[in-house]
Amino acid sequence: MQILEKTLSIGLLSTQTNCKIETIRYYEKIGIFPKPPRTEGGHRIYSENHLKRLVFIRRGRELGFSLEDIRALLKLIDGGGHTCQQVEAITLHHLGNIHQKILDLKKLEKILAKISSQCGGEVVPECPILDALFEQKKIKVN
Repeated sequence: MQILEKTLSIGLLSTQTNCKIETIRYYEKIGIFPKPPRTEGGHRIYSENHLKRLVFIRRGRELGFSLEDIRALLKLIDGGGHTCQQVEAITLHHLGNIHQKILDLKKLEKILAKISSQCGGEVVPECPILDALFEQKKIKVN
């Protein structure tokens, strides 16, 4: 007697992972999500392993990992024998990118605060904020 594995349609997989059907197909197309077998009618049928992998991809995206980072992590998993050191290297690289983005956002916040403070809110023929956006020179922040 053969025990059948639970299968999911693309719609059910989409619902259970909160991932759009188009996104699932895109992940298949770029090769980070394996193409599933199909029914005689041509419908995709996904396994529990597909579900787990998609959850991994979605969680990685939620944490800000790029698709290339996720591909690298999945390659380590698929190849077996991965070490925490390899995973840590990818994670630390991503963490460095996050720190840089935070610094860039803080600079942006200071610039926007500076140019918005120049606006008195009155009706004037020229707006200091718009003028600052037209300037080619960098705005200096103290």
